[in-house]
Amino acid sequence: MTDIDDVPSPRGQLTLKLVANRHDTNLHGDISGGWLVSHMDQAAELAASREANGRTATVSIESMDFLSPVRVGSMVNIFTEIRETGRSSMKIDVEVWCRFPHESDRHELQKVTEARFVMVALDEKGRIRAVKP
Repeated sequence: MTDIDDVPSPRGQLTLKLVANRHDTNLHGDISGGWLVSHMDQAAELAASREANGRTATVSIESMDFLSPVRVGSMVNIFTEIRETGRSSMKIDVEVWCRFPHESDRHELQKVTEARFVMVALDEKGRIRAVKP
């Protein structure tokens, strides 16, 4: 992965897009970091499942820094890029870019966070299997 803020535009494929709602906020009225991580995990799962042609699970999440809070009404765009595929695992870069409400440029996306997810392919019994048969 590269330094957290050196890429001016999203990398990878748009995998998940959703709106941050009022019921997703923390005690201070910002969108919870846990909510964001949960959706990043879903996006990594979607990308990994496509690559592995089936069931996958998260093994680890590498470091994550939040660059700015996500406000209610923000359009959250989660991009994924498969960086490495091993025998049974995949490393997937996940980036979150938001379009904040009430911005002067309605088309501008701002990077919020990124992380590398390590996923493993599983068989129907939950055992590790090869990514590609």
